[in-house]
Amino acid sequence: MAYVAGAPIKPMLATTGQLPTGAGWGYEFKWDGVRAIGMVSGGAARFYARSGAEITLAYPELAALGGELSEAVLDGEVVAFDEAGHPSFTRLAERMHVRDPRRAAQLAARIPVTYMIFDVLVLDGMGLADRPYAERRAALEALAERGLSGRHWLVPPMFSDGPATMAAARENELEGVVAKRLSSVYRPGTRSPDWVKAKLEPTIDLVVGGWRPGARKLGALLVGTPRPDRRLVFRGRVGGGISAAAERALLAELESRRTPDSPFVTPIPREDAKDAIWVRPEVVVEVKYGAITPDGRMRFPRFQRIRLDKTVEECVAEAGGA
Repeated sequence: MAYVAGAPIKPMLATTGQLPTGAGWGYEFKWDGVRAIGMVSGGAARFYARSGAEITLAYPELAALGGELSEAVLDGEVVAFDEAGHPSFTRLAERMHVRDPRRAAQLAARIPVTYMIFDVLVLDGMGLADRPYAERRAALEALAERGLSGRHWLVPPMFSDGPATMAAARENELEGVVAKRLSSVYRPGTRSPDWVKAKLEPTIDLVVGGWRPGARKLGALLVGTPRPDRRLVFRGRVGGGISAAAERALLAELESRRTPDSPFVTPIPREDAKDAIWVRPEVVVEVKYGAITPDGRMRFPRFQRIRLDKTVEECVAEAGGA
């Protein structure tokens, strides 16, 4: 992988599946935050989201990382912890889209973040992406031992026992575990089976095709899996888990996307389509569910969050063009 100073690198992505076990795998906790590529050059640190958009201004407390390294590219997760020490996406959501320096500084004092660094792609100007994951982790851990630690960044541990790591994730109320093949190289922008994310509770990323009013203006979302033509295969109605704050955020994204026609290619049951307001299929949401029915609908779905960091095209790729 060629390294160009200042050019964002798309992160390597994991597939969802059962936790692999046996020799040849390393295990990390899955952090509920925002993925960020950190690029250090000339004493400055800049951060980029999965989309390639720069997010440096949102997290001023991470700027000092630029003084810790010379030329480096890091991969990690920006996480906000609650008072009990658990990752809180709700707290982080207040900070994600702030670009005003004064407002960002105020929020940094009230809701600080930690950059959980779990990979290194360039170190001292030398590319490491083509090296096995085991070597990259060793380089990261050597940096940590030499003092790469600060109030707002750290290198979280990697483990060799998958089931024990999953048990620890459950005990500490984390999302799950990411298993990484020790021999795997880093493939920017690729969703690879060499990285497997195993979640304690299943979730799915879906695209909003409309909503139904209820007791509130937004009573339930109508969601689906996108096809390559962006038409949606209906997956269900999601009303649970939508807080007042989430309703405001959803309406802010959906109101401007109203359209007279349904974006769903499959028929929608009358009880779900009643009084529906259709929108262009452009907003991705994460939904937790209990099970999937034979016809592909979710049982007991609950809204988790808006995925402004994820594109419809990524959902198409995950669905295999279904």
